[in-house]
Amino acid sequence: MSAGTGTYTPRPGAAPVGRMIGAQTALETRMLLRNGEQLLLTVVIPTLLLVLFSGVDIIDTGEGKSVDFLTPGVLALAVMSTAFTGQAIATGFERRYGVLKRLGASPLPRWALMTAKTLSVLVTEVLQIALLTGIAFALGWSPHGNPFAVLLLLVLGTAAFSGLGLLMAGTLKAEATLAAANLVFLLLLVGGGVIVPMEKFPDGVRTALGLLPVSALSDGLRDVLQHGASMPWGDLGILAVWAVLGLGAAARFFRWE
Repeated sequence: MSAGTGTYTPRPGAAPVGRMIGAQTALETRMLLRNGEQLLLTVVIPTLLLVLFSGVDIIDTGEGKSVDFLTPGVLALAVMSTAFTGQAIATGFERRYGVLKRLGASPLPRWALMTAKTLSVLVTEVLQIALLTGIAFALGWSPHGNPFAVLLLLVLGTAAFSGLGLLMAGTLKAEATLAAANLVFLLLLVGGGVIVPMEKFPDGVRTALGLLPVSALSDGLRDVLQHGASMPWGDLGILAVWAVLGLGAAARFFRWE
């Protein structure tokens, strides 16, 4: 007796791409939030820096309240910690253990996997920003400026750091990625205008540091949120260049095995 059409329910086959991306995004987000090391980078360190340096006069941040200077820099640090450091380390070890290879052989397209990872980063950043801004308001933060400019800076900053993180994870060994990502995080924390004003550095060094993505993001956020600038085009341009170069290089050189 032959089986008629529609006998098998549900019908075998891949789910729609949108549903696969949504499921993978939820999985990536849960894995990130359950990882203690990732939470240290993405939540604990930015929070401690904001509270400590806002409450204790360790560094001269210029005129006004310390929290008004520090909050934009800490928001930039939060973006870097999630989109660059955390993503580079997690993706590097997924590549080493063959997770990416197996996912690449699944019905989920590789571009959709990268999309899911990016969406997971954005979801995590929303949680970070909500937490940090709540703490900043409790410390007396008084933001100004154009919310759309802030959103544009954060999106371009995320794209720039995400491209650089994926480039590192897709070209270096996992151990090298772990060491390099943490080293870059520490160096940019000190020299990226996050907690130390750029005016503290010599002119030549300041010019070079100003071209870094974390400097452009922290300075742009500070211009808007602290000084009320409408649209920091120079910083947006720097972030856009880093985003194009980083994502382009990641797409070109990323190795799945």
